[in-house]
Amino acid sequence: MRSWCSSHYHIRCPKRMFTKKSPARLTDMYNKLFVNPPNIHSDFARLARFLTGTSYGLVLGGGGARGAAHVGMIKALREAGIPIDMVGGVSIGAFMGALWCQENDVTTVTQKAREWSQKMNSYWRQILDLTYPATAMFTGAAFNRAIIEVFGERQIEDLWLPYFTVTTDITDSTMRVHTHGSLWRYIRSSMSLSGYMPPMCDPLDGHLLLDGGYVNNLPADIMREMGAETIIAIDVGSQDDIDMTNYGDTLSGWWLLWKKWNPWSSPVKVPSLQEIQSRLAYVSCVKQLDQIKRSDYCTYIRPPIDKYKTLQFGSFDEIMEVGYNHGKTLFPTMKMGHRSLHNLLHNEINKPYQQKGTLRNASFTDLAEMVCQIKRPHKYKVYEVSDEEEDLYDRDVGGYTSEPDPSLLGDTDKLTLGRFLEY
Repeated sequence: MRSWCSSHYHIRCPKRMFTKKSPARLTDMYNKLFVNPPNIHSDFARLARFLTGTSYGLVLGGGGARGAAHVGMIKALREAGIPIDMVGGVSIGAFMGALWCQENDVTTVTQKAREWSQKMNSYWRQILDLTYPATAMFTGAAFNRAIIEVFGERQIEDLWLPYFTVTTDITDSTMRVHTHGSLWRYIRSSMSLSGYMPPMCDPLDGHLLLDGGYVNNLPADIMREMGAETIIAIDVGSQDDIDMTNYGDTLSGWWLLWKKWNPWSSPVKVPSLQEIQSRLAYVSCVKQLDQIKRSDYCTYIRPPIDKYKTLQFGSFDEIMEVGYNHGKTLFPTMKMGHRSLHNLLHNEINKPYQQKGTLRNASFTDLAEMVCQIKRPHKYKVYEVSDEEEDLYDRDVGGYTSEPDPSLLGDTDKLTLGRFLEY
């Protein structure tokens, strides 16, 4: 609601930051803190990665009950020491991703996700929500209540971590990316399968929103545009059978019925009317997913969850365990480029702190000095810089009152700090 605020970033400040201390006590306190490497999961470590363009983004795809694997994968990520700086999700991935951004605790996320899955597996809730299928089989009231019980009236911008979800706007036939507004409404919109749930009316403009999986079931490309350098994309979508029966130029439904009920006939694989409609709806999504798999800017991961059905919510613990075991095996040895993810995090990020033996008189400008020593971020094609701006960045920059003493920095550090202050 603050029109003058272009963006925001939540951090938790330790109480010591608001307590006035003498320079001697301040120096002594921070020298003790520098004995151990910094916690890469802390908010300030996340802020430093955000400022330097080295954030880690987690993208969670849609897939119904198979989304329980997301919880196991998040647990494995934490145990492997991989931070999660920003999250994006679609359908069930929107729910699980928002739950992590809200709670930031594996135990709480697991408990709430399990309770919600149990409600989704209740037949009584579904029967009582049935309606005349003019637009959808269910009214959506029970589904809404189940989501509200988890998120309440929280806004997306109030989540601790940066978060977005994707929906399909059938009013304008476009993809919508939501980074602010009513959290539960946009999660519900992103989970609204056509035919099962009625479209959700956007509270801002009244447009009708459906499942984001119809246009983009794994939005790693959107995560990249939002500034994440390292992207981990987890796909739990269904795998369509491509081994279909060649039935010739015509097809008789009576012949299919005979094949289905005759125990001695050979089985045939022919898509039903519902399956054909479903495949048509996901055509653009399949093409986009193929591009994500072939891209070099994200790590595509698919846990072995193909045997589980889309509405098999009763198998939450089993599916979660499959995702956890897959991540536990994969993440500690996963390669990012030519360096292991573990080395990238623990060696490169901690290097500036390992080189600092003592701390001189500390002040707020020391934060900028520390940030400027972190690895220079990569530049992607999505960020276009004009030749004039590039020439400006290549010249030495000075005259900022917030700069540390230039005599304390080398030429390279001064140039990097100048760019940091420019941004």
